Amino acid sequence: MAGPLSHIRVLDLSRVLAGPFAGQNMADLGAEVIKVERPLKGDDSRAFGPPYLSDAEGKPTSEAAYFLAANRGKKSITIDLSKPQGQDLVRKLAASCDVLIENYKFGDLERYGLDYETLKLLNPRLIYCSVTGFGHSGPYRERPGYDFMVQGMSGLMSVTGHADGLPGGGPMRVGVPIIDILTGMYASIAICAALANREKTGEGQHIDMALLDTAMAFLSIQGMSYLTTGHAPGRIGNTHPTIVPYQVIPTQDGAVVLACGNDNLFQKFCKAADCEHLASDPRFSKNASRVQHREALDAILNELFSKRTTKAWVALLEEAGVPNGPINTIHEAFEEEQVKARGIRFDLPHPLAGFVPQIASPMRFSSTTIHHEVPPPTLGQHTDAVLKDLGLSDLQIAELRAGGAI
Repeated sequence: MAGPLSHIRVLDLSRVLAGPFAGQNMADLGAEVIKVERPLKGDDSRAFGPPYLSDAEGKPTSEAAYFLAANRGKKSITIDLSKPQGQDLVRKLAASCDVLIENYKFGDLERYGLDYETLKLLNPRLIYCSVTGFGHSGPYRERPGYDFMVQGMSGLMSVTGHADGLPGGGPMRVGVPIIDILTGMYASIAICAALANREKTGEGQHIDMALLDTAMAFLSIQGMSYLTTGHAPGRIGNTHPTIVPYQVIPTQDGAVVLACGNDNLFQKFCKAADCEHLASDPRFSKNASRVQHREALDAILNELFSKRTTKAWVALLEEAGVPNGPINTIHEAFEEEQVKARGIRFDLPHPLAGFVPQIASPMRFSSTTIHHEVPPPTLGQHTDAVLKDLGLSDLQIAELRAGGAI
């Protein structure tokens, strides 16, 4: 069967990451996604390189890895939104679409007559998803917003990294643009919820997504720790604020993640590691006590783990049923047997490079199976075909191109 959203058509006016990631999720789920880009330059992320995709001879193409990460399954058309003819094309497309995704600054699209209040008059069933730094309300709504700055503003960087005073201590951003990606994920959920609601009411609606809102929600247990105590948590590196041991421990030749999420798993670990006396020690027998005596237990575990290699510890703990794992490089992660078995990395044909590697969607369905078939598009690859579907003739398309509207 086709993907679960194969009956849905999406107009993607967004660029860079948060909005495009939501659009890619829609495409992965089977929706037809039409990506609108600026003529000549395209999505900003097309220039976010190197690295670039290489062709069969190893020469870099114009396709940046950044762009390739969030635009699979889409059709690319070029339209200049600053021109009246371009605005008219977008209105015609919006009239025939179920969803519109945009991440322009607050008020920008209203100047062009492409805001929700205008477009819903043409298409009352339209679900219009706006993605901005700070949302469409509040004193910051006109500010630009980027993942890195929001990681800092939200407090996320205050709980990420090694503690002050330790080597490498200080604020640290997450190693991927996590707030952009999570906002795209939340936007995807919101769009699907709005589609479900439209089935009942027949009406579309506006979705207001903000990076800062997402970042605050992402604080989760750290945010709740502050709200319930009035004390702001700090950075504690690779340990857990409320579970011990749940941390990185150095081994003879590297390090391993030990994740004893409850007292039973800690007892299993102690038996496997031949340190059962720790499980009966009142300082360590219960998780709450282990949290209180974290430093004492850390010293014991560091000494214990230094006597075996990472491979030996992983094998020993795996056999005992104790959650653990190595700290892989990204190369090593893609070499994991489980990653290979699940088909996480796959290739799609690409017009410039022959093929383009991709990372599969983690959504797996028993019947409405996801089929990855369409690679990230080259700039404007589908402009003529999409405009012809709108009813434009070759002459009309040529005139629009000559006038710089497409």
